[in-house]
Amino acid sequence: MALFAIICLDKPGALPLRLATRERHLAYAEGTGQVRAGGAFLDGEGQPEGSLIIVEADDLAAARAFAAADPYAQAGVFASVEVRSWRLALGGLA
Repeated sequence: MALFAIICLDKPGALPLRLATRERHLAYAEGTGQVRAGGAFLDGEGQPEGSLIIVEADDLAAARAFAAADPYAQAGVFASVEVRSWRLALGGLA
């Protein structure tokens, strides 16, 4: 197993869709058992405008599949999604 960073930026005006999809997104993320850390990027007014999720997966393809199955991604919240191999160097993750 390896760690991957999923970096997502919302489409302009996607906040209502993000909020409507949030409970499904959280249930998905928690239900997989793969998420080690995650949260929203915030704009200057403190509103969500993207996401950073650190997942544990077998390989890059599995991490990409995780990202593609996220309800936010399926609902069309994101303008872009980048999945990168990641290594923890400082701090700790649950």
